[in-house]
Amino acid sequence: MAAQIASKPNFESVWAILQENAVQIKELRESQKETDRILKESKKALDIQIGSLTNLFGDFTIGMIAPKIREKFTEFGLVFPKAYPNAVIDDLKNDISFEIDILLENGYKAMLVEVKTKLTEERINKHIIRLEKMRRYADLHGDKRTFLGAVAGFAITDDIRKHALEQSFYIIEPDGENFNIIPPSGQAKEW
Repeated sequence: MAAQIASKPNFESVWAILQENAVQIKELRESQKETDRILKESKKALDIQIGSLTNLFGDFTIGMIAPKIREKFTEFGLVFPKAYPNAVIDDLKNDISFEIDILLENGYKAMLVEVKTKLTEERINKHIIRLEKMRRYADLHGDKRTFLGAVAGFAITDDIRKHALEQSFYIIEPDGENFNIIPPSGQAKEW
């Protein structure tokens, strides 16, 4: 029986092991970069698909609400003979641009309705900014109407509902094949 004797490491053997490890580390890094690139591209494609689906669902929501919304607001004494889905204000001269999901109008008032699948505090706050822009745009163009705000959503939590009402918005929520409007507590804010 021959005993195997381990040879002592020398400089050349250690150097060879280090170089082999360096090559493996380099290959792993390149592999990780490729994996990261693939994941980034996949995420981007998924984000586009989700965005398209969200837009489609948002269009469906607007399509469900828009035809009956004028009738529903008459229950609150608000008569709007005109309704415009997907209205755009684009005043390049004054740097005021924004979109309105549904714009309701009569001669002395207008209602800006923001429609979202899932309503959030951030979206409510952005709608406040939109109403402020509308007021600024109207003032620049001699429009003396008052502006009201409403938010609509399929998914509204109790906290978000409370926040929207505190901001003096009307809330539009689905109810089976129809929808309900909850008026703000007290007087609706006018911009």
